[in-house]
Parts: sequence; C-alpha cells; structure tokens
Amino acid sequence: MQRRTRKFDAGISLTPMIDVMTTLLAVFMVTTPMMTSGIDLDLPRAGHSAMTGNDHAIQISVDSAGRYYLAHDAMPLDDVVRRAAAMRTENPNLTIMISGDTRADYGAVMRAMGRLKDAGFQKVGLRTQIDNK
Repeated sequence: MQRRTRKFDAGISLTPMIDVMTTLLAVFMVTTPMMTSGIDLDLPRAGHSAMTGNDHAIQISVDSAGRYYLAHDAMPLDDVVRRAAAMRTENPNLTIMISGDTRADYGAVMRAMGRLKDAGFQKVGLRTQIDNK
C-alpha cells in the first residue's frame, strides 16, 4: 500500500483581488465628482496662481446675505467654529477653505477667518476662481 503525498499550493491568487480593486476604482471615479460640497456662490476672481481650494479641506461659505454655511448646513458662526474644532480633534493638520460670495460683506468673511484662527486653526485660506483672461 502506497501513501499519496499531497502538495499544497500556498500561493495567493491575485485575480479576485485585482477584480475587487478595479471595481472600487470605478466606484470612486464615479462618485468623487458628486461629493463637492458647499453652496452656489459667485466667488471673486483672482490671478492664475491663486489658491482655488483643497478638495480635502473643510468648506465654509459666506453667502451674499452674510449667512455662514458648513458644507450645505446654514448655522451661526459660533456653531461653525465649534464643529470645525471638533473635526480638528480627528485631524490636527486640517485645512479650512472659506468661500465668500463677491457680494458678501467683507467683514463677515474676515470675522469667520479671525474666529477660526483664534480657535487654533493654522491653515485657513480664501477660495477664489481663477481668472481665465
């Protein structure tokens, strides 16, 4: 009676992993453009080298009536600062981008920037549109 020895293949098949990664890539490519947050604003124009915004930053908006928004949610400035500070506990290097409508009160935009700086945010910027002229 002869014993059979079995050979075990300890290798990992890459095909299922490649299929999953390709599917995830396609899903992220389709959903990323839909994730833009904020409200419809008429942003001021700036030169070609102006900062236009960081897609991974917290978006704070000031509309023409002086109302503050965190993403799509309208709220008082105190709540905006409080929520942004709560988000900073998860990511200490968080960037804040303030989008101010061209008809917004300059003081309202600068008030938001000052309050966020006072709350300890080091990276606070103003979002603009690139002037294509």
